[in-house]
Amino acid sequence: MVNRISKHAREELIGALRERYRDSSRIQRTKILDEFSELTGFHRKHAIRLLRRQAGCSRPRQGYGRRVYDEAVREALVVVWEAADRICGKRLKAILPNLVDAMERYGHLRLDAEVRRCLLMASAATLEMVS
Repeated sequence: MVNRISKHAREELIGALRERYRDSSRIQRTKILDEFSELTGFHRKHAIRLLRRQAGCSRPRQGYGRRVYDEAVREALVVVWEAADRICGKRLKAILPNLVDAMERYGHLRLDAEVRRCLLMASAATLEMVS
């Protein structure tokens, strides 16, 4: 699909056509769908779903799951990540135990036992998301 109009203009167009589409006969709806599909580049079935949907009714956005690690773990992770020259999560996960030990030994990092445990337990995907 090629975006032929901006998202804001598309939303205005949907709002303007929605009521007209519902109140039209089958032949008129076909013409409205043809014009809408030509203008937006949407597939006809997608256009039908957009025009039949209730105004102001949209699906709630899916967010990330519940937050497992608190702000102290995140701050410690950022410090370690910066010290490792902002490497990716997979590589950071591999060197994290040695890096945390070295940073604590030389006084660059002071971690609570619980924060240290959580930091070392975090998965590579979580490290990637937080950093």
